[in-house]
Amino acid sequence: MERFLKEFVQKDLENKMVFIGGPRQVGKTTFAMDLAPPGHRYLNWDISSDRKFILNEFFPAEDFIVYDEIHKFHQWRNYLKGLYDKYKNEKKILATGSARLDYYRHSGDSLQGRYHYYRLHPFTVKELQLKSSGDIQDLLNLGGFPEPFLSGQEQHAKRWRREYHSRIIYDDISVLELSQNLSKMEQLLLRLPRLVSAPLSLNSLREDLQVAHKTVAKWLDIFERMYFIYRISPYQSNQLRAVKKEQKHYHFNWAEVADRGARFENLIAGHLMKWAHFQQDHYGENIDLHYFRDTDKREVDFVVTHDGKVVRAVECKLVFKEISPALKYFQKKFPETECVQVHLKSDNEFITKEGIKALGWRTFLEDYI
Repeated sequence: MERFLKEFVQKDLENKMVFIGGPRQVGKTTFAMDLAPPGHRYLNWDISSDRKFILNEFFPAEDFIVYDEIHKFHQWRNYLKGLYDKYKNEKKILATGSARLDYYRHSGDSLQGRYHYYRLHPFTVKELQLKSSGDIQDLLNLGGFPEPFLSGQEQHAKRWRREYHSRIIYDDISVLELSQNLSKMEQLLLRLPRLVSAPLSLNSLREDLQVAHKTVAKWLDIFERMYFIYRISPYQSNQLRAVKKEQKHYHFNWAEVADRGARFENLIAGHLMKWAHFQQDHYGENIDLHYFRDTDKREVDFVVTHDGKVVRAVECKLVFKEISPALKYFQKKFPETECVQVHLKSDNEFITKEGIKALGWRTFLEDYI
């Protein structure tokens, strides 16, 4: 299945290296191999012969080179810098890896100006061209990661998720963290899906896990860098008495979330964040995703900003009963903003006299990648 990033990455490879990051098992290697033309060279750090080739500081003769998991090589930045500086007009270089590629990218970047970085997300409605209610139920229940979704089986998806957790903790995080508290990190990992859609209280997590506040904060930072979760902050404005500190979090694999309403909200968050990351990675746009909650406990699930200005507010519901009072309040405060209430089950789409749109999932998600 062709990923939507393909044409953009192909264009960027004409003038710079391209790095593809994102969650483990989201399909980065498959995507890279689909891009590579016949006669390319594929080097995987986990293959001993390829590793020896790289350690000897050999450069491939081929014009198109794919490096997989090269971030495991402690001098990978200098190696790619040397290759690019010598052959930038002759070779196309594509590097993929687990989330650690992005983790290490933040720690002193000797490659500045030599590459473009893209985040590959799970499958979404538009990418899969989903149309029916059965299609969206499959995506909601199985998640958008290629293996569980393409299996079409709930049992397979559950087994995959269980194994995925172990790999995140004991393969990826154990290497980065060297922590003696991996079991407690795993407890936190398993607890987080139950907290989706609500502001995340680090103090409550600290008490539950019996660890320091800064330890929980550090672990959440690691989970975010590893593309297991992402967090959004409350939207701030002089026009609102908004809460200022507590973030909400969501999972790249929304099928982790048991509560159906929270899972649908997480699915919508996944589509919005995928679109926002693409706007940032490809166009350099200052697009951000927030939520709104004020001191009177009015809350709107998502607020999209462009250069700090609100451009869209989104509320998620399983079925239509009424337009959210909080969304009405927000629309009055920001009358120029497009306000939308999106429903999983909806036979009726309309616009209220205030200008708020009530949309079904398919109509709403057609605007996103």
